Amino acid sequence: MSATASRLTLYANVGPELFHYDVDVDSGTLERRGSVMLPANVQYAWPHASRRFLYVATSDGASGVGAAGSNHHLNALRIDPASGALTLLGEPVALPSRPIHMTTDIPSEYALVAFNNPSALRVYRISPDGSPGAEVTQPEPVDAGIFAHQVRVSRDNRHVILVARGFDAEEGKPEQPGSLKLFEYVGGTLRNEASIAPNGGYGFGPRHLDFHPARPWVYVSLERQNALDLFTLDNGRLSPDPLFRKNTLARPDERPGRQVVSTVHVHPNGRFVYVANRASDSTLLNGERVFAGGENSVAVFAIDPASGEPNLLQIEDSRGIHPRTFHIDPSGRLLVVAHIMGLKVRDGDGLREVPARLSVFRIGEDGRLSFLRAYDVPVGNRTIWWMGMVDQVS
Repeated sequence: MSATASRLTLYANVGPELFHYDVDVDSGTLERRGSVMLPANVQYAWPHASRRFLYVATSDGASGVGAAGSNHHLNALRIDPASGALTLLGEPVALPSRPIHMTTDIPSEYALVAFNNPSALRVYRISPDGSPGAEVTQPEPVDAGIFAHQVRVSRDNRHVILVARGFDAEEGKPEQPGSLKLFEYVGGTLRNEASIAPNGGYGFGPRHLDFHPARPWVYVSLERQNALDLFTLDNGRLSPDPLFRKNTLARPDERPGRQVVSTVHVHPNGRFVYVANRASDSTLLNGERVFAGGENSVAVFAIDPASGEPNLLQIEDSRGIHPRTFHIDPSGRLLVVAHIMGLKVRDGDGLREVPARLSVFRIGEDGRLSFLRAYDVPVGNRTIWWMGMVDQVS
């Protein structure tokens, strides 16, 4: 491979095993190559700014408010520039509880890790050799809201937003409000700056956000409302209320089971934004677990270049069950969706198994998705919890 050749690698986990795939963007194909075993189940991962390392948060804890577990780590992996293969770098850093999300700051001098139970945000140094280091002591207590779910660093590296989802009311418990926690960020240190909670955070259950590549627009997926909000982040200030809120579902009034959005990604060209809808509740049918129904899809929105308003273009079936993560390749031509599990579905008078899988879509010039193919992934009793692509120049 020449000095200027580009390689795109897709990484996806099955439990604690992290696989890598070669990606051919032109043909829209994936080729599975190898894997590395990590200390516990993969929760989230983020590449170093140099694309030479991948940081992976792992835990044996259950999702939500389930079993707490006892094996939680921040791991650094070296990415082989010729093959995309991963090897452990240094010793994993022990974490105090299950990490739900992580990122690095823009130059990848620090790793920021979000925890949801209890809700927390911690910062860890990254050594010059790429290995993870000690936690940074913060100058003041960090307000992490209720059930943190994602942390992101602004493009100028001066602010951090922690997305805190909150909880719906259930079983006699009142609703717990969601919020966006804005921090001033300087060299690994956080200072509480603002808490954005429209209507006091009630009816506001944010899960993930993504930044527009050129404008001061922040797109936020609302897990508990199946919606997409647009906020502004301008001169270090988050707008107190969304400028726009849009439904992400084709049939918002039909909910045979739990229906929630997952992640959100803005297209690299800044003209489109994508949100995944997920459902996986099941019901018993003749002694077998069968999909109860709901929408597993990707909603495609065109972004108004003047106002940032997202306008629905398409809702495309994701061809699987529970699309928890998806990613867009840096050229903006390919979108891959990871479905965490398999489940039987009704098919006429019978049943059909829909396996855990990676679904590949072509992104058209108009932003719309066209299904190319799916790769079934044997998972047993584990899940594809995270998937992402890393581009390299070797």
